[in-house]
Amino acid sequence: QVHLVESGGGLVQPGGSLRLSCIGSEMPFRDIGVAWYRQGSGKPRELVAAIEHGGRTKYGESAKGRFTIPRDDSRNMVYLSMNNLKPEDTAVYYCNAPVGSDFGAGVSWGQGTQVTVSS
Repeated sequence: QVHLVESGGGLVQPGGSLRLSCIGSEMPFRDIGVAWYRQGSGKPRELVAAIEHGGRTKYGESAKGRFTIPRDDSRNMVYLSMNNLKPEDTAVYYCNAPVGSDFGAGVSWGQGTQVTVSS
């Protein structure tokens, strides 16, 4: 099990940017993969972005071209940098680990952080 804590959510206007942070303990992120998922109201949880231990990344269709998933090994943190946010990006965003080379979901989840995109 990996203990994950997300932060950085909030209210942002359409077209704005936000950076979410995920910090982990017990296991170095450089040795395991980490992913961001989100769940909007009444919607299934979906993959937003993932980075496996080797650094390969995968993005959900809605995130391509707008979001990135940088990793800071010195702080054992993974971020989700979101640009050009849209109202449909409104959701609770969850950090997930460990993520294998097939980018399948891991067993550990954070508590989630709310992102609301609204004018």
